Amino acid sequence: MNEADPRFGAGADLGARLDRTNELLQRMLVEVAKTPSTHAIFVDAGYVYAAAGLLVTGTEDRRSFDLDAEGLIDAFIDKARTIFADSRLLRVYWYDGARRRIHTTEQQAIAELPDVKVRLGNLNANNQQKGVDSLIRTDLESLARHRAISDAALVGGDEDLVSAVEAAQGYGARVHLWGIEAAEGRNQAEPLLWEVDSQRTFDLDFCRPYVTRRPVTMYEDDTPAPSREDVRFVGAQIAAAWLAARGRESLADLLPGHPYLPGSIDQDLLVEAERLLQCSLRGHAHLRRALRDGFWQHLQAQY
Repeated sequence: MNEADPRFGAGADLGARLDRTNELLQRMLVEVAKTPSTHAIFVDAGYVYAAAGLLVTGTEDRRSFDLDAEGLIDAFIDKARTIFADSRLLRVYWYDGARRRIHTTEQQAIAELPDVKVRLGNLNANNQQKGVDSLIRTDLESLARHRAISDAALVGGDEDLVSAVEAAQGYGARVHLWGIEAAEGRNQAEPLLWEVDSQRTFDLDFCRPYVTRRPVTMYEDDTPAPSREDVRFVGAQIAAAWLAARGRESLADLLPGHPYLPGSIDQDLLVEAERLLQCSLRGHAHLRRALRDGFWQHLQAQY
C-alpha cells in the first residue's frame, strides 16, 4: 500500500478525533459523577389539610383544626434527608389557594420559613383550589428541564398531577409520590400511583403531632399567650438539659443540620416547652420559631 495515499492519512485523522471525543466524554462523566444530586419537595397543601385533618380529627374542614405547617415541613425535609442521603435540598414548594391570590397570615408565616417557596392558586366561591395543579406542573417541568433537580418528592393525590409527573420524567427526573394514610379507601388517584417512580405513605403516628383540633379560643382561661422572649428562654433551657443528657458528641452531629432539627428532637422540644409554659404552641408558627431559635442559640454558644 502506498503510504502517501490520502485515504490513509484521513483514517488516522479520524481515529485521532475519535480518541479526543472519547477523552472529553470521560472527563464529562467524571465531572457529572462529582456533581451532587439535588431534590425538591412539592406539597399540595389542599391535599395535606384534607387528608391529615380527616385522618387525625375526622374532618376535612380547615376551620375545625390547626395544622402545624412549619413542623410538618420540617418533618418532610427530615424524611427526604434520610431517603435521598447523597442529595441536597433545593427547596420545599408549598402550593395553596387564596382569595385573589393574596397571602393569608398563615401563608405569610410559611413563606418566611427558610428554603420554602409558597405558590398560590385561587379559591372559588366554594373554597376549592383552582390553578394549583398547573403551578405544580410548571415548576416540576421547569426544574427537571434545567437539570435543577434529580428527584422530586410530590405530596398530593389529584389525578391532574399525572401530566406534571410525566413532564418531569420526560427530562430525566425521578418522581416519588408521598401520601397520607387514608381514613378509609384511597385518597390518591390510581393513574397517579401508576406513573410515579416510588410511593410512600405517612401514617397516623406521623401526622398526629402536627394536627390539633381547634378549641373555641386558644386560651379559654384568659391566660395571655407567652411572649417570644419567654418562649426563646424556654428553648434555651431545654437545650441546656438536652446537652447535659447527651454530651458534646451529640451536639457535633446535630449542628450540620442547622436550622433544621430531626423530627424526633423537634417533637420532644415542642412537648417539653408546652409542659413548661403550660400552654399550647400549636398553630403559633412565630412562637415555634422562637422556641427553635432559643434552642439553637444555646447549643451554638456552647460549641
